[in-house]
Amino acid sequence: MRRLLELVTHKKPSWQHSGQALAGWVAVKPYLLLVSLFAAMGCGMARAQAVSALPQPEAARPGGLAPKLARTVKPAQRIVSLSPHITELVYAAGAGAKLVGNVDYGDYPEAAKALPKIGGYSRLDLEAILALKPDLVLAWESGNSPAALAKLRQMGIAVDVSQPDRMADVANEIARYGVLAGTSAVADAAAAAFRTRQAALAARYSQRPPVTVFYQIWRQPLMTVNDQQIISDAIRLCGGRNVFGALPVLAPTVTLEAVIAANPEAIVASGMGGERPEWLNDWRRWKTLTAVKRDNLYFIPPEEIQRHTPRLLDGAEKLCQALESARAKRGAGPDVIKPAMKPSAEAK
Repeated sequence: MRRLLELVTHKKPSWQHSGQALAGWVAVKPYLLLVSLFAAMGCGMARAQAVSALPQPEAARPGGLAPKLARTVKPAQRIVSLSPHITELVYAAGAGAKLVGNVDYGDYPEAAKALPKIGGYSRLDLEAILALKPDLVLAWESGNSPAALAKLRQMGIAVDVSQPDRMADVANEIARYGVLAGTSAVADAAAAAFRTRQAALAARYSQRPPVTVFYQIWRQPLMTVNDQQIISDAIRLCGGRNVFGALPVLAPTVTLEAVIAANPEAIVASGMGGERPEWLNDWRRWKTLTAVKRDNLYFIPPEEIQRHTPRLLDGAEKLCQALESARAKRGAGPDVIKPAMKPSAEAK
């Protein structure tokens, strides 16, 4: 392990919100995807903070909701979402009809595309938000500018700030938004369905023989995630082990030599959109890597693994199936996992 750590060069990406939780969303343009990916990297347990004019209940509702649950005197009727993942969660909570404003690239479900836009999650148009006359703004702690949120409060707008950091937080947020919007009947059912499906996946895969995984989020620089990231949450759900999970940086930059030394049994990537990234196949040059020898190079669509939404379980299920495929390729012969330090001739 010491040798592996010595081979790793890690640093925080130089983005405004580097080190924030991957509540992840998929932008259409490649550079926007990369910015959003790093902006979403974060740590800590999920927390929901009620702010501005939103009074606090005396205790949390059942179902794992955060203790500081925001509520209004009456359910919100005009809601503005400040993040693509929040937009998707509001629809899942049955409150899509109450959305009057949405951020750029808040593209799911289809109805969200028609909503008035109020800028990007990190470049909010405060005048546009004010013009929509919201009675509730739903904000993302690690993605939205604290200064912008402070200005919204100064304008007298109720702002609810949340930070989902784990797969379980998806269900909690759906239920919480149902309370805020007065759609708990729909929201609670959706949250329960998410928890049931997550539990079923965990029961089926989490105790399976471990598979070592390298999850690649970018090519140049070569970047991955540590165990505090939601992607690693999905890896654990599937019985996998992130080979760089112990690193202290949430989105570490690693060296090629470190990946080779770790010799993962599977390499997984999501790329920039719905297509398998070409750079995933670049690993085939390193023919002694176990993941290459066994053809364990897997693609998961980013919108299904990088957003804190119900679709996260779609990506997790694909990941679990991929790791189960990797297990099936194990044999009792000479193909054992061992360091693979030398590249093939093609890589020279």
